[in-house]
Amino acid sequence: MTGSINIEMTAEVAEALAQNRPVVALESTIITHGMPWPGNRDMALEVEAVIRAEGAVPATIAVIDGKLHAGLDEATITKLAQATDVMKLSRADFAFALAEGRTGATTVAATMMAAHLAGIPVFATGGIGGVHQGAETSFDISADLDELSRTPVIVVSAGAKAILDIPKTLEALETRGVPVVAFGQDAMPAFWSRESGLAAPLRLDDAAAIARFEITRRALGGHGGMLIANPVPVEDEIAAAEMNRHIAAALATAREKGIEGKAVTPFLLGEILNLTDGESLKTNIALVLNNARLAARIASELASASS
Repeated sequence: MTGSINIEMTAEVAEALAQNRPVVALESTIITHGMPWPGNRDMALEVEAVIRAEGAVPATIAVIDGKLHAGLDEATITKLAQATDVMKLSRADFAFALAEGRTGATTVAATMMAAHLAGIPVFATGGIGGVHQGAETSFDISADLDELSRTPVIVVSAGAKAILDIPKTLEALETRGVPVVAFGQDAMPAFWSRESGLAAPLRLDDAAAIARFEITRRALGGHGGMLIANPVPVEDEIAAAEMNRHIAAALATAREKGIEGKAVTPFLLGEILNLTDGESLKTNIALVLNNARLAARIASELASASS
């Protein structure tokens, strides 16, 4: 038995795609699992407004009652932001939620899958998943990395989440042939901090150059995604030395409590929120808005190049 996935789009998204105007995909786990109500709803709407201000159309991705949506109206975002028992969907359980009529928020991997199905080439998020600390014994490695190797979507983030093992994450991306491009600097950013202490594999300084790189990759054929590592604005960053202390403390608490699997990331983010007296959340929101702005500019350049 074979079939295809029907994608429910808002009129705004459908019209933009039909007219080859720029569209930017957005994940939904940041709404359901990343921030508390009502800040999660407010942040989602602000991110969409930033994308529209840059001349692009936002398409927040989610599964609602077993239906895949590309683009959510304000009422649906508000409902999702208050929902409980929402699945956190990656590649392994994305189809399960669709088949079983469940509601689920998409992670980086699932959002990439949905964006590609919908014909959306650019996706803005906060930070990607990667190789977790202690992965040499836990084997805890995010499906985001394999998705980047196979699905041709540009992912604009502030790098990998700083709670991860960033050197091993970069090695894993290199092994998978994923281009990692720092935007406007030589250093690899570390989510809340502008610099991780590691050099970025590649550097580009404007959206047009990123679009040109992507078009060249398409001409070669058979490529997967690209990761754009966009540093958080200077005025919003938390210094790496300070964040490293908080991350170490949060990791120690997670080990003591036996937190594992999908529960690790939300637990650590919650611990760090408390340890920074809420400053990590402010920085998180700032970097998401910054990534959305750059993603919209990249999408605009791609749309112009193909028109």
